Amino acid sequence: MLDYFQFVPLFTAFFVALVLLVVMTPLAHQFGLVDQPSYRKKHTGMVPLTGGVAIFMAVLVASIVTDVWMKNNPLFFTASAFIVLLGMMDDRFDLSAKGRLVCQFGVAAIMAWSAQNYITDLGDIIGIGNISLGLGGYFFTIVCVVGVINAFNMIDGIDGLAGGMSLIILLTVVGFLLATGNGNAVMEPLIIVAAIVPFLAFNLSWKGFKGNKIFMGDAGSMFVGLTIVWLLVDHTQASQPAFRPITAVWLIGLPLMDMAAIMYRRAMKGQSVLRPDRKHLHNIFMRAGLSSTQALIAILAMGFCYCVIGILGEFYQVPESIMFAAFVGLLIVYSFIIQNIWSVIRLFKKFIHA
Repeated sequence: MLDYFQFVPLFTAFFVALVLLVVMTPLAHQFGLVDQPSYRKKHTGMVPLTGGVAIFMAVLVASIVTDVWMKNNPLFFTASAFIVLLGMMDDRFDLSAKGRLVCQFGVAAIMAWSAQNYITDLGDIIGIGNISLGLGGYFFTIVCVVGVINAFNMIDGIDGLAGGMSLIILLTVVGFLLATGNGNAVMEPLIIVAAIVPFLAFNLSWKGFKGNKIFMGDAGSMFVGLTIVWLLVDHTQASQPAFRPITAVWLIGLPLMDMAAIMYRRAMKGQSVLRPDRKHLHNIFMRAGLSSTQALIAILAMGFCYCVIGILGEFYQVPESIMFAAFVGLLIVYSFIIQNIWSVIRLFKKFIHA
């Protein structure tokens, strides 16, 4: 197992990210790439939005220098460069939602058409045999990629959330790769993990990093979203897949469900589904009385539970149709609870004080 691990690429990604996070801070202020407090953002002072750029650059440098990933997926870095640039432009100039969507579809097309990393088989998710998409897989993949990118962008609302959720998912993928004889690909998610860890140190103000708060920014949340969906598609559609497509859906189940519930609520109110607000899952937890740290732990625990369900379903080979039905059922329950969250919280408080 240890034969698959390479220390130099991981150290390079970690070290480059650490250096860039420090070096980019004054540049962020100089070029206006900072996050200012507003009615939706309750932090103090202007915080650099360079975390995502540093993570991307660290992965790119480590991959080129050590030749771990770049030799196999140059198109991954092409698509990633575009999504990071888009995120930087959005962080700086607050682009329109429609404009972002158009660019995201272009990035997704690079993955599906140019890199030929697209979904061809959904598995037996409705109990009638494997569903093969054929050429339709290109278009289905593009929609899925844009959805996942925005799901991670939407969930990035409190310190450590997008980064922590990404680590849980990426490390789960590492476990699947090792368990299924795909250990030769294990450095792909691990090199992303190595670049995210130093960012979390700054973002969460770990001991020794206090006073140097840095945010991931749209560049970072969209980059990790693209990276995760790239890996999930790659390792479910390979000749020797590491896990089934429905398992991949469970791994990113919480960000997907939160996005779906948010969009449904906005649509029911006649609002644009892309309109930002303060009614995300983390906002609800904090309005219910939890601190930012408590909300972070609670949401990450939920995300971990989704991954555990995916792991158990894969390990015990639970029929894909049952896994899919369970996911749809949980999505309906989740959406109902979110739509009626304050009534649910009042009932819960009555119950625990009864």
